[in-house]
Amino acid sequence: MTRFTVNDRPVQYRMDPDTPLLWALRDASNLTGTKYGCGTGDCGACTVDIDGEAVRSCQVTIGKTEGRFVTTIEALSPDRGHPLQQAFAADNVSQCGYCIPGIIIASSVLLRQSDDPSDEEIDAAITNICRCGIYPRLRGAIKRAGRIMRGEERVAAAPPPGITPDNAAKSVPALGKS
Repeated sequence: MTRFTVNDRPVQYRMDPDTPLLWALRDASNLTGTKYGCGTGDCGACTVDIDGEAVRSCQVTIGKTEGRFVTTIEALSPDRGHPLQQAFAADNVSQCGYCIPGIIIASSVLLRQSDDPSDEEIDAAITNICRCGIYPRLRGAIKRAGRIMRGEERVAAAPPPGITPDNAAKSVPALGKS
């Protein structure tokens, strides 16, 4: 069994240690905010924070994650109160949204290293691919999140999701739950 911590909770997976972390998170833990994009580590849709480093979860096995701390988008801020979530909403960064969890996780790692990153630092840290082309607004939102973190700016909070994960399936008629 492989044991490590996911979103501040100890977990153990009864899966082959060579299983990519992405599939353990999505299939065994139902943490579907981490997305499958390319499977080669190029797109960044599967980015998670492992011990303070932005890591493509399709490229690391659960065996290599043994004893480490993993943070997914679900634990960043369940109430959408994280400065990045606020800035992305305020700047209308998201379009289709598929790449956003990976970009926000990579951005959160960057902002923990520097709450006032340069354009060059942002470009070096955020190598995720976005099909919709959010790049013109991305730098601005990351810089705004830094200003929020430093207390230099405030924005209206992003609206709360309005539903708990436990009740999410109850509101989807196609799932047959009521």
